[in-house]
Amino acid sequence: MDVSPVPNHWGKKNQVDSDVSRVVKLQACEAINGCWKRHQPAAEEAPSVPVIRKERATMTGKLSDDGDGGGGSSRRQQWRRLWMTAATTEETADDSSGSSGSSGRQQRRRWKLRTATSWAEEASEVPSFISLVKHEEAIGSAGIKPLRVFALLGVGFSGALAFASLASADEAEHGLAAPSYPWPHEGILSSYDHASIRRGHQVYQQVCASCHSMSLISFRDLVGVAYTEEETKEMAAEIEVVDGPNDEGEMFTRPGKLSDRFPQPYTNEQAARFANGGAYPPDLSLITKARHNGQNYVFALLTGYRDPPAGVSIREGLHYNPYFPGGAIAMPKMLIDGAVEYEDGTPATEAQMGKDVVTFLSWAAEPEMEERKLMGFKWIFVLSLALLQAAYYRRLKWSVIKSRKLVVDVVN
Repeated sequence: MDVSPVPNHWGKKNQVDSDVSRVVKLQACEAINGCWKRHQPAAEEAPSVPVIRKERATMTGKLSDDGDGGGGSSRRQQWRRLWMTAATTEETADDSSGSSGSSGRQQRRRWKLRTATSWAEEASEVPSFISLVKHEEAIGSAGIKPLRVFALLGVGFSGALAFASLASADEAEHGLAAPSYPWPHEGILSSYDHASIRRGHQVYQQVCASCHSMSLISFRDLVGVAYTEEETKEMAAEIEVVDGPNDEGEMFTRPGKLSDRFPQPYTNEQAARFANGGAYPPDLSLITKARHNGQNYVFALLTGYRDPPAGVSIREGLHYNPYFPGGAIAMPKMLIDGAVEYEDGTPATEAQMGKDVVTFLSWAAEPEMEERKLMGFKWIFVLSLALLQAAYYRRLKWSVIKSRKLVVDVVN
């Protein structure tokens, strides 16, 4: 550290005075990073002797009373010894120089005493300043904790608000999420309720078949599932099917057979859209597989018609249904209590008709479900037997090898 000597404004000093003052000033400057530059002697009248003594007493009291602990206390004691040594040396040197130039010596001694006092005070305040900074940091860290809590709460609230906005936008675009219903055929070894399939087919025939087709289902698929063969033949014979050409090359109509598909309500898509105000009724053969959360969605859609809430306007020809994407559907509410009279006497409530028709549509989308589950159970049973046999065979074959003792004859 390059430290220049303090300018001398009073002329030449004796050698002892100069050496001691230089030591004090150099050590003070190295400790507090050149603070001597801030203590140049001002062109003002030097204080009187009582004032100097008062400053000395004040500085001494600060150095002795300021209990900052540890390294700070030893540092203050070092500065106190340096200051006392400098002051004593200065007084001795000034007294030995005689009475001549007493005024200049007195001014120099006062300035040095004042400078050393100021340096000692600054050096003694360094630990206090450090402790003050640590105290402020502790207070700041303690104050940051509630700020962090408030910040986290704010972020959480903003995230919840954004999620609610996205959920509202998603609901408006894709419709309200359908609740989950306990369908009796969704178990691992559960089968369809065939009585419900029969009732659901009746609901489809009397309510849905006027607009929706089921082009992938034949009459023979109902045999042994919901109807007997004789009942299915009578049902198929009630429809007229266009067939041909005959020997004369003309098309003709005939009664339906078991191999015929369910009849189409419209001849083509254009006719279907024209009859339904531009909306095309979808085919229901795979509707529970073609829609997300299929069974629950179809049931919620059939039973979810509501009056539009305040602020929601539905144009003429559409109906409000929160489960349909967009909330406006062209199909009116079709399931009304008592709309169908069941053959088995079951009360035809809206929920009952919805459950039965969804069960029928689920069977139409997966008519092989019962056979698949039965076959899977059979394979699991057979593989379990094979696993037991493999485990027994392993223990049988490896028991001899694992229990034998190998003896190595090193000598022979």
